[in-house]
Amino acid sequence: MVRKLIGTKLKSTRLQRDLTIQELAAGAKVSANMISRIERGLTTPSVEILMKLATAFGMSIGYFIEEAEKGSTTVLTRHGEGHPIFFFEEKHQIVSLTQGIRDSGFSVFIDTLEKGCASGAGGMVQSGEEFAYILAGQMEFVVDGEFYELHAGDAITFKAAQSHRWRNLHDGRTQVLWVVSPAPHLK
Repeated sequence: MVRKLIGTKLKSTRLQRDLTIQELAAGAKVSANMISRIERGLTTPSVEILMKLATAFGMSIGYFIEEAEKGSTTVLTRHGEGHPIFFFEEKHQIVSLTQGIRDSGFSVFIDTLEKGCASGAGGMVQSGEEFAYILAGQMEFVVDGEFYELHAGDAITFKAAQSHRWRNLHDGRTQVLWVVSPAPHLK
């Protein structure tokens, strides 16, 4: 069980940082074959190897083993009980619906945007994919220079590596359901 969790965590972290096995091997001074075996859950790495891998990511060794001790394989989030992760001047509130799931490849958020709230004039660029479903209100998305106006019930999906931004077009509150992959690390 621990061997599989460490392997999954290693692979997920490597992919989130857009590294090949060979690039990680060079940076950590661990053989590519060993990294591949760890990621596939075929071997349990020694403390020395875990330390080298953690150091290559700029983390402590606990990063790999804490996941085996905390988190769950099932998370139930009741109405109104999401985990608040971001509040900005009462204009922008994000609540996680998946906080606490172990080794998730995605995260789901409810984003509440007050009138006039926007991501800013500059475009954001991240790794992975994003999906937004408008629960209530109206939003404008700009993805790679293309403008999209979305109303309640509309959805948009895009590669997050494309420059993107958004703003609330509604005279009141807009609510958005976001699915983001890979899952960001939230504490």
